[in-house]
Amino acid sequence: MHQDAVRFLSQPVKAQPGSPLRVAVYSRIAEAIRNSLLTPGSMLPTETELGADMKVSRTVVREALMLLEEDGLIRARRGVGRFVADTLPRIGVERIRPFEEVLGGPGQHLEIKRIQREREPASEFVAPGVGVEPGADCWLWESVLIRDGEAIAHLQENISALPVSLGSSSAPVPLEIDDDGGTLLASLNNRFGRVLGPGECQISLSQVGPSRAKLLDLRPSDPVLVLTQYVRQGNRPFYLAKCLIAARAGHLSVMQSIQS
Repeated sequence: MHQDAVRFLSQPVKAQPGSPLRVAVYSRIAEAIRNSLLTPGSMLPTETELGADMKVSRTVVREALMLLEEDGLIRARRGVGRFVADTLPRIGVERIRPFEEVLGGPGQHLEIKRIQREREPASEFVAPGVGVEPGADCWLWESVLIRDGEAIAHLQENISALPVSLGSSSAPVPLEIDDDGGTLLASLNNRFGRVLGPGECQISLSQVGPSRAKLLDLRPSDPVLVLTQYVRQGNRPFYLAKCLIAARAGHLSVMQSIQS
């Protein structure tokens, strides 16, 4: 690893109030990747080495690396190590639905259990997804989706906290969205109508990890499907969500159409 990267990663890591340390470690490594201090395709130091450089525990580093892999910034090669992705994730182009519509169905009761609803600085991952600079204020809505009494998914949704014009609103309005018991995207739709889009959903597989395992009543090593949704508004990044779906959720349907 280049000495510039070592010096950057070795600076003190401090968690924001109310934010876990793994997020701060994630942001530090992500910033090094975005700024090309860690170059595409290069091998990352081991968990132990990163922990020593950043003065945090190996467990915190492992959880941060899991998040980086989920978000497409790094890739793991079994028996070799972890590498910076050759190309960084893009934000692209298909319409999406609120997750209660994706995961709910006829005759099923789906409950949204709110874990937190906070205004916080945007991380290196969140910032480009909601169209702001890292550190700018954004909203985080974190929820667990419970279907017929079973926790089936963990959902984190983000939007910028800056004023925005949506729907029939001619002047920008502050996004102090009322919590009506649904997901953030559903609440936006209820307030402004279905005016957001286009968007894209990226699908990957990961392990749930210790913190989210407790919320979903899983083991940390259990596999989960990761759905990362990007939505644009007025051709600008606006909304970002990451949903971890447990195997007990069953099959997911992907709607398709034939283009003429």
